[in-house]
Amino acid sequence: MNSAKKIAVVTGANHGLGFETSRQLAKQGYHVIIASRDEEKGQKAAQTLQNEGLSIIFYPLNVTNDESCQKLAAFIENEFGKLAVLINNADIMIDDRDGGNSIFDVQIETLKETMETNVYGVLRVTKALVPLMKKRKYGRIVNISSGMGQLIHMEIGHPGYRISKTALNAVTRILSNELQINNILVNSVCPGWVKTDIGVSPAPHIMEKGVDTIIWLATLPDGSATGNFFRDHQPIAW
Repeated sequence: MNSAKKIAVVTGANHGLGFETSRQLAKQGYHVIIASRDEEKGQKAAQTLQNEGLSIIFYPLNVTNDESCQKLAAFIENEFGKLAVLINNADIMIDDRDGGNSIFDVQIETLKETMETNVYGVLRVTKALVPLMKKRKYGRIVNISSGMGQLIHMEIGHPGYRISKTALNAVTRILSNELQINNILVNSVCPGWVKTDIGVSPAPHIMEKGVDTIIWLATLPDGSATGNFFRDHQPIAW
């Protein structure tokens, strides 16, 4: 690997948005670490992109485990000594197991499990990796959120997922304010309804469209927006 390459981590990257984000970042010259809990699928995803001639490796990561996050940080420190981009993509949507519609039906355990991955997992990974960004006074953190977490448009259905994405947006705002002094920009993005495992066939956007704003935020120049919520390169309401 060319040591001049910027290093990027994409969580939950063995499929869907994370996989395509990894591909597009690598096409822009980044050395991308695909991080996912499923080692077999992660290795397969990395191999697929390596076969396309892209600078990609896999590293196992369970965002719900502190030790796993610290191991990833230690690996990056030892191998590269730096990190430029973190895409917090790993998430779950499991409300359907309780019916998926009414907040009165959702089990508290479902809420806890959703928050553990979608909010605490993001914070856990970010806390582990930010020191690598601070060393170089440079970083771009993109949190994959959803319009389902917008308070201004809050509706019924999938309450656990909605609550987790609203909380994730709060984490984005807090991180952006604390890290701006280090030239680390932190933004949330709604990729729109994309053809992924969650956004099944009726979804109107192809995968490349869904990751376009993610890549844009990951490669923002110094002095750009931070602490905002974007869709299609435009800020949207919280």
